[in-house]
Amino acid sequence: NNFETILYEPLNGIARITLNRPERLNAINATLTDELRRAVAAANEDSAVRVIILAGSGRAFCAGYDLDWGTKAEDANQRAMSGNWDPVRDYLGMSRNVRAFMSLWESPKPVIAQVHGWCVGGGTDMALCSDLIYMAEDAQIGYPPARIWGEPTTVMWAYRLGLEHAKRLMLTGQSLTGVEAQRVGLVSAALPADQLAGAVDAMARRMATIPLNQLVMSKLLVNQAYENMGLRTTQILGTVFDGIARHTPEGIAWRDEAMKIGFREAVRRRDGPWGDYGERPKP
Repeated sequence: NNFETILYEPLNGIARITLNRPERLNAINATLTDELRRAVAAANEDSAVRVIILAGSGRAFCAGYDLDWGTKAEDANQRAMSGNWDPVRDYLGMSRNVRAFMSLWESPKPVIAQVHGWCVGGGTDMALCSDLIYMAEDAQIGYPPARIWGEPTTVMWAYRLGLEHAKRLMLTGQSLTGVEAQRVGLVSAALPADQLAGAVDAMARRMATIPLNQLVMSKLLVNQAYENMGLRTTQILGTVFDGIARHTPEGIAWRDEAMKIGFREAVRRRDGPWGDYGERPKP
């Protein structure tokens, strides 16, 4: 398997998929989503693999969509259509990303997400579509586009959390540290950053001692309960709403401002009132 944006390493029953755009904090582009699906498929086609680990290289798990790529592409598409927006074209395009993220959920073999640094925006879709999540204590996870210019397309927050916490995080876009995420039941464990990889490896090795047919059946049983709650129809709505959020008057204004003043400054202004993500006070 030849990948540009992912490292794929199957060894001793465990397939490690590592997002590998460290210079962009593993931000999502079209190549990464395509290669994620291919890597998950490769792990499932390999009879020796029983467990998948999903991680990120460098300083972060994933900083979300690559805004430099995404906003320019969206602006170019809209200009090509004389300023119009085709919601169905938008939905079909974003649905391809949802299918990539959901390949983790749909993988018969269990997936453990190993989250360090930042797990933001679209990066949370990958973590939350995995089966188990382990986080570094000082890592941050959240969906700040809920403040402007987006909605979570997989809507997994609503399925992995109780009502109060799901609404708080989706209404505010606030972040959680690993410690806070463990406290609300979003992750299995929060560990010191230097112990995270070892703990994930240890769990993966233990899970790999279980017969694959048992692992597959156990995952299918739990997943089916959530499928029966309307997960797929909720995701259709989430994906449509994400497109609408990027094309409200406020959403277009934010995109135009970000392209003018730079994404770092636009994000700083967005998150400043909340004092989180990059605006969180240094300890």
